[in-house]
Amino acid sequence: MKKILFLLALLLAVPAQAQESAKAQQVKYTVKGVSKENGKTVYLEDKLTSNAKVVDSTVVAKGKFVFKGVADKDAIFAITLDKDNWQSWHTLFFNDGKTILVNMNDSTLKGSPLNERLAYYNKEIMGVPSNYYPEYRDKMTKKMFEDECGTLLPAALIVEGQRAFGSKGLLRMLEEKPAYAEHPKVKQYAEWLKRLATATVVVTSGRTDEQKAAEKAAKKAFIGQQFTDFEMVDTLGNTHKLSEYVGKGRWVLVDFWASWCGPCRAEMPNVVAAYEKYHTKGLDIVGVSLDGKKEPWVKAIASLKMPWVHLSDLKGWESLVTKVYKINAIPDNLLINPQGKIVARDLMGEELYTKLAEIFDGKN
Repeated sequence: MKKILFLLALLLAVPAQAQESAKAQQVKYTVKGVSKENGKTVYLEDKLTSNAKVVDSTVVAKGKFVFKGVADKDAIFAITLDKDNWQSWHTLFFNDGKTILVNMNDSTLKGSPLNERLAYYNKEIMGVPSNYYPEYRDKMTKKMFEDECGTLLPAALIVEGQRAFGSKGLLRMLEEKPAYAEHPKVKQYAEWLKRLATATVVVTSGRTDEQKAAEKAAKKAFIGQQFTDFEMVDTLGNTHKLSEYVGKGRWVLVDFWASWCGPCRAEMPNVVAAYEKYHTKGLDIVGVSLDGKKEPWVKAIASLKMPWVHLSDLKGWESLVTKVYKINAIPDNLLINPQGKIVARDLMGEELYTKLAEIFDGKN
């Protein structure tokens, strides 16, 4: 079983860099920027994968900085002053050969019409309005996909498309072959979603029907029961019990995942979106990782933008929780009511949204 899961993790892990055709057109890029952060490092990142790759860096001097180089035409880049902080602002642009003028002081950008529209939508969707009003974020994302279906622009914010339309909804849209569907970023992301949808079939393929049924029954047996407490450390090494967060009057989603788990990473935008929409209405999340090493665990939390409590004993599949909650595959989760009773398990994608809408929006 562990071998199957390990091989699956390798198969579905986020690729380091998609290898496009050797004939991909190369164009020069020039970025001229201003910032009041003199002496601070500015990073240029390639955003093809969810693990953005730093391709260059420079230091702000006398309020200015410059990047120059050559890269694939229409590659998606980001400029940031803090690559390790998910909350820091990332200015996005397509490498279309046009000079980029960026102001890091007010998050504005001048360049080609496409990049100027991207800067507008990036600020509207990822900026202050959406942080306070998730409904506004949904509205602007849907507007972007509608208005820009004939351009590459949605490729830069494809993860937001999954959050707004759901995995199945986004894949249905891509089947219509909009202009952005052939961008390497979108093709790669669509492949993740398809693999996520079939991950359970791959994981269980090496077991008999009787074993599958027994495992499913063991997992479902927890529904309707009070949660079982356990103790782990957070990213700072402080020890916590699950009972510090569960049974305290709020709904809690206990999310089992790992940084090396491809399906977990592909599902995470859905979990983040659920948190953003329902946290103020009474939903908390406790992330429980099956990582074996601290560094990739902490880096994944930052890169996947997961602003909730995180615990792990860093024992991988030997983790205490795999025994306590009969975990045989991830991603997995428990939805626990305010009184500490487990009411649902293994909620992914649209199923998670449907259940939370039923609880918090009164939608049956």
